[in-house]
Amino acid sequence: MIYLDNAATTYPKPPSVQNAVASALHRFGANPGRGGHAMSMATAEEVYRTRCAVSDFFHAPGPECVAFTMNCTHALNAVLKGLLRPGDHVVVSCLEHNAVMRPLHKLEQCGVTVTQARVVPGDNDATVDAFRRAMRENTRLVVCTHVSNVWGLRLPVARIAAMAHLYGVPVCVDAAQSAGILPVFLEEDGVDYLCAAPHKGLYAPMGTGLLVTARGGELDTILEGGTGTNSVSLDQPEEMPERLESGTINVPGIAGLRAGLAFVRQKGMERILRHEVDVMRQIYRALHRTEGVELFTGEPDGETFAPVVSFRVRGDASEQTAAALTAQGVAVRAGLHCAPSAHAFMGTLESGTVRVCPSAFTTGRDVQGFVTALRQAVRNSQAVHKEKL
Repeated sequence: MIYLDNAATTYPKPPSVQNAVASALHRFGANPGRGGHAMSMATAEEVYRTRCAVSDFFHAPGPECVAFTMNCTHALNAVLKGLLRPGDHVVVSCLEHNAVMRPLHKLEQCGVTVTQARVVPGDNDATVDAFRRAMRENTRLVVCTHVSNVWGLRLPVARIAAMAHLYGVPVCVDAAQSAGILPVFLEEDGVDYLCAAPHKGLYAPMGTGLLVTARGGELDTILEGGTGTNSVSLDQPEEMPERLESGTINVPGIAGLRAGLAFVRQKGMERILRHEVDVMRQIYRALHRTEGVELFTGEPDGETFAPVVSFRVRGDASEQTAAALTAQGVAVRAGLHCAPSAHAFMGTLESGTVRVCPSAFTTGRDVQGFVTALRQAVRNSQAVHKEKL
């Protein structure tokens, strides 16, 4: 199989990640923070080591700023529902995933108002200005994706954060599509709440999520329960990370995350980005030369566009194109990619697109195989259309 659906989750995972997960099931089989025996303590130490690694990776003030969540969607919900109240206003980009837009839709029914700032591809000044114009006196939060999961558009999050902070407004960054590929740091970039999906660019197992923040104590909780600390009180702990971690955490996934972080560090983010951009340029240029293929963004360069490309074949539903590729052993994703706002922005809400995204493991042979399969799919489609005339 040629796997180019890495924007959904990376595959394969590095052998070190696979080994870490398997080892954790054997070595760290007890519940961390729920006992004083040796295995529970060893498990808690592994969790703490991962917190430290995450904190160091994202330049957070300390490991207590790292909360493990079920996924990035969980982390985003924790911020949105933990901070926003009736009468509050929030500014978001026009490219947000449903992990942001659906919680906000729910909050709108409770009196929260939402303004979408229009992103201007290739013009960061205009993008930041759009966010500035959307600000109001009652703006409580600014939320923006770092990289669009559909178009690969890269937003100037540090500049957006600096602007928002002039108004005394915190910023939440959805780094699901960028963490492990592009640098994003709490302190240097001014990010107040960083939400990430480690199973993507950090090569961790699925079922892992991150909320990294020095302001966790300001969030109301959306989930309460056992934390292993101060059990006599029925109030959720005020301290991080226990405040945002109720119930048993995903220890095998967390152990895999630490191995994934080590993999990314060993390879180097810059090297991974260069490789993925090179792969996507080859794919983009081949798509551009293929008759009947429609592209909507510029060539991936790592600066304006991250290595994610969406396209469609003229006259075909995106699902039809993806099915034709699947039949030839190529894995891609078609449709709206859980981001109808991003598709509305590009005018593809009705048709959807086919999305292609590489990983550190994508090879030149994968590229050639994809291009060959796509061109065959286009030829077959054109033949069918001619028969109908």
